[in-house]
Amino acid sequence: MTNFNDELLKDCIDWAKEAGKIQLGYFRSQNLDIKTKFNYSDVVTAADKASEKLIISNIQTKYPSHSILSEESGQNEVESDYKWVIDPLDGTTNFSSGLPEFCVSIGIQYKGETVVGVVFAPYINELFYAVKGKGAFLNGKQITTKHTDSLHQAVVATGFPVDKDRNPDNNMDNVKRVLPHVRGLRRLGAAAVDISYVAAGFLDGYWELNLHEWDVCAALLIAEEAEAEYDFFRNDRNVSVMVANSGIAKALSSLISRKAFKE
Repeated sequence: MTNFNDELLKDCIDWAKEAGKIQLGYFRSQNLDIKTKFNYSDVVTAADKASEKLIISNIQTKYPSHSILSEESGQNEVESDYKWVIDPLDGTTNFSSGLPEFCVSIGIQYKGETVVGVVFAPYINELFYAVKGKGAFLNGKQITTKHTDSLHQAVVATGFPVDKDRNPDNNMDNVKRVLPHVRGLRRLGAAAVDISYVAAGFLDGYWELNLHEWDVCAALLIAEEAEAEYDFFRNDRNVSVMVANSGIAKALSSLISRKAFKE
């Protein structure tokens, strides 16, 4: 299966780069055709849809027996040991605003375990990837998390749930607890990029609640292969995850609530 995983990785990289070219063709243009989904904070563009169409078409052509879970199209009805988990454009709000932190995220699971992960940020030309058991890489160079001695030396990132306008359980309680203890707190706006940055040592930690499988599948494998620690700290808000280097993971985790915030 190892050789097959390498073939899958090559296809993931090729198709992520093709999707990235599509996105760059739309980026900072007047042809985005921005639509809202859940609310005004939850948007989709023509680039999301075109990227997804390309990736799914390639998968269905080469691997017709594999199942697919993708953000815009949902889950197909194919039953398979292999499942492709796709966010065709993570960071759509950034993308639609002309900000460069956006990416293509493609993860592949075999019998429920992620074995291949690719995160490609086309505008800044950063390609993160990993195969289970073979380490994590950025543009061909192996990466590992950095070791930070204390939370006070750490730069961490977070994000906010799409229902922040109507649900007080919106992560502000965690921000209030974490902010005084860290060197810096950032909100980059693309979960897969955030997690990959922890893997590469650009960030020391990251947490967010109410994400989805397609947001984190590929990046968590990259983080794991780069020796990051991660923890699903809530089970009532979809995917709620903290990722950090080993030097601060315990301290950061202790500040993040495992219970719903109530006014």
